[in-house]
Amino acid sequence: MKALVYVGPGQKALEDRPKPDVAAPTDAIVKITRTTICGTDLHILKGDVATCKPGRILGHEGVGIVDKIGSAVTAFKPGDRVLISCISACGKCDYCRRQMYSHCTTGGWILGNSIDGTQAEFVRIPHADNSLYPIPAGADEEALVMLSDILPTGFECGVLNGKVQPGNSVAIVGSGPIGLAALLTAQFYSPAELIMVDLDDNRLAVAKRFGATATVNSTDGKAVDAIMKMTGGRGVDTAIEAVGIPATFELCEQIVAPGGTIANIGVHGTKVALHLERLWDRNITITTRLVDTASTPMLLNIVRSKKIDAKLLITHRFKLDNILDAYETFGHAADTKALKVIIEV
Repeated sequence: MKALVYVGPGQKALEDRPKPDVAAPTDAIVKITRTTICGTDLHILKGDVATCKPGRILGHEGVGIVDKIGSAVTAFKPGDRVLISCISACGKCDYCRRQMYSHCTTGGWILGNSIDGTQAEFVRIPHADNSLYPIPAGADEEALVMLSDILPTGFECGVLNGKVQPGNSVAIVGSGPIGLAALLTAQFYSPAELIMVDLDDNRLAVAKRFGATATVNSTDGKAVDAIMKMTGGRGVDTAIEAVGIPATFELCEQIVAPGGTIANIGVHGTKVALHLERLWDRNITITTRLVDTASTPMLLNIVRSKKIDAKLLITHRFKLDNILDAYETFGHAADTKALKVIIEV
């Protein structure tokens, strides 16, 4: 089968690999129909994710058709159309019982990280009963790809961890796909202000269409002043970091109001300064999280009911044979205006 393989820092290749087979009774083999590329895949290619070793098939998002199941799989059968969760969960360990599926002792974020992932013709899904979701008849599969990772990530790590409340002020630093997913799902809670911050005017224009009440281009280094002016010098109740670099986290530290919350979503590959000399007396909360996908069933219902249009996040489409072009497009989003790319298998 064809598969996109991480060769080493800065290197990737489309290779022929053996089709995976069931390795445990709880496994399912899924024939991929659509997948996508995540910003985390770019972090892997930069060498930021030490758990992902060269030779790994990348990808942790997608939809497909069950091809084969292990003897212990009871919720699915061959031929079922399924949504693949980016998080694999046994459902039995202590972390899973607390709905911290990302820390499952035999699962978590393993797809495209410590085991082969979804940017291939077939993928092995461990703990299939708890890590797949049935696709309802008539559902738009392209939209559902957004439910593998970015929508639950933006919602759980940004909106829920950020304690977004009706009437609050929220700033989302980073208007890429994850930041936009946080923007879409933050509106469930009717915040009064939704400020999007980015370097890219095109992404800020998209954010405005998605419901941002204000946008700030931070290229001139004056984003803090602009946000403080918008909030009467107070700052924001929730600052969501959706990039994963020191400058954006430190920006969140500067704009959070007393009693506010900084919710980190970004994958950080280098150390970040925590300015306790400014924050020690401000009653703030800082949260970190890897998506647990506990919200996926709820988000699936919302997408099906068209309360939010997940397809708005899709800007480009490619075939698996052209996945290297897809990476070029996604990796140069400032030039290509890419958000999420769909890869059809």
